Amino acid sequence: MATILGIESTAHTFGIGIARNGKILSNIRDMYHTESGGIVPNDAAKHHKENSEKIYFESLEKAGIKENEIDAVAFSQGPGLAPCLIEGMKFAKKISLKLKKPLVPVNHCIAHLEIGKITGAENPIMLYASGANTQIIAYESSKYRIFGETLDIGVGNFIDNFARIMGIGFPGGPKIQELAKNSKNYIELPYVVKGMDISLSGILTNLKQKFESKKYSPEDLAYSMQETVFAMLVETAERAMAHTGKKELLLGGGVSCNSRLQEMTKKMCSERGARLFVPENSLLVDNGAMTAFLGEIMFNKGIKVSAKELENLDIKPRQRTDEIEIKWK
Repeated sequence: MATILGIESTAHTFGIGIARNGKILSNIRDMYHTESGGIVPNDAAKHHKENSEKIYFESLEKAGIKENEIDAVAFSQGPGLAPCLIEGMKFAKKISLKLKKPLVPVNHCIAHLEIGKITGAENPIMLYASGANTQIIAYESSKYRIFGETLDIGVGNFIDNFARIMGIGFPGGPKIQELAKNSKNYIELPYVVKGMDISLSGILTNLKQKFESKKYSPEDLAYSMQETVFAMLVETAERAMAHTGKKELLLGGGVSCNSRLQEMTKKMCSERGARLFVPENSLLVDNGAMTAFLGEIMFNKGIKVSAKELENLDIKPRQRTDEIEIKWK
């Protein structure tokens, strides 16, 4: 029975979670915010550096364990923002050397998927909707395959850019969701699904033009954006379910916290006779617990890097989900 500490630092969040025997003992996180504009990678990295020690000890305290009980340190190796990933890796190496424990490099996207096992999902299609990533993923032939994805920007970054256009700070998603709840007036927007993929940049341009024209309220635009873009996500996810014959859909990523997206996917699954699985919000957003959870699975299969080999370990900001050979299944 291994006790694994997991470090998340791919973007705006620095988080540390602890897992043991497939259970989450702690999940502490702190998020970089702005009053206006989007995420500034170097500022987010500075936030991570300044908060790492505090979050580390808070997570240990919440888990009720001492440092010497940690068997390995897992960290998000990629994909993500390089300055943020570097701070997470530096802290992981620091703890590894201090405790003389091995490191487990984890793919952030796959951690989002694997944590879904907590919900009871066994072999799902995953709709992964986060800041930089928008993918339809499923396990086939020893890898997590990408059946569809965004052709330009991730849905979370798209929503944050839309919020920035309207003068809303980062993160914009929760505020956009609240605006959308105050409207039922649908304004037609471009609907861009290309096979199994989606495109969002043209929709963003259209929203910008409509907002600047002052003919439409922020509430109506927020509502219409959600209805259009989430319908695109649901369509591609449903097509992947039909193609693979799978009867489970798992949501992952911070955008999946959106109640309207959950409502739309639930309806689709009900109509297909399929099951929807949604982890609690603290496990949907970026967090260290999912890194620790997958780290334990990998560690138990012997996938680790010893403290003596740390110099050869680096971040992988552009690492793709389908690059990883899944050696633990």
